[in-house]
Amino acid sequence: MGHTAEFVVRHGYLLLFVWLLAEQGALPLPSIPLLLACGALSRSGQLNPVLVVLSGMAACLIADNVWFHLGRRRGARILKFLCRIALEPDSCVRKTENAFSKYGVRSLLVAKFVPGLNAVAAPMAGSSGTSLGRFLWFDTLGVLIWMLTYCGLGYVFSDQIETVGLYAMRMGSGLIGLLVALLAAWIAWKFVQRQRFLRKLAVARITAEELRGKLDAGEDVMIIDLRSAREAEEYSIPGALRISIEDLAEQHGDIPRDRDVILFCS
Repeated sequence: MGHTAEFVVRHGYLLLFVWLLAEQGALPLPSIPLLLACGALSRSGQLNPVLVVLSGMAACLIADNVWFHLGRRRGARILKFLCRIALEPDSCVRKTENAFSKYGVRSLLVAKFVPGLNAVAAPMAGSSGTSLGRFLWFDTLGVLIWMLTYCGLGYVFSDQIETVGLYAMRMGSGLIGLLVALLAAWIAWKFVQRQRFLRKLAVARITAEELRGKLDAGEDVMIIDLRSAREAEEYSIPGALRISIEDLAEQHGDIPRDRDVILFCS
């Protein structure tokens, strides 16, 4: 671990740039511990705080701009790809679209702090028609807030972080093994949750063709449209009751119980 600390001091700016570029490129890398460490090293004078912030911001802005243009060209396909990597494809896009529907491009100010939203906020801004200038303004401000928050915490609590570092040095390579094991356990747990969710969905499903057949036959069915506001605006379902998933628990009383109820989502 002593060699690791020396490596961070010697190559701190490049390490931070490459690490954040990979993390913002959708790789499952924990960036917060590195930001805290860079903040602590800045207080001890081993790293320049301005260069720390600039190198980290450069990495984030490069990655975000790539995702923004991919979102503008590929739209929903790139969002679903990113959410599939995050192992939460069924809720990730919907949560992001709801955030953009409610707060617009201003959601970029806090996107870096929110798991899931961080990965898809930039392509979502591109697919929603946000101008490049407006995106750059809010994204740059959001990245700056994120960097200053965690680097600032590392700067303020540098003594405590140094104590943690000493314990980590005593653990030696065992700490690396522990961190790898925890990351693997988290990925495995998310995968298990994903498979459970898919099995539940498979219990009672109806295809679009089957629903069309019911409607053409005059069957009295109630359709609940659970899509995001943005998707619902693109094309509506005649006769459907529009309720967001977040409001479903509160508005369940509006759903009639005297007929078949079909929940529609994407």
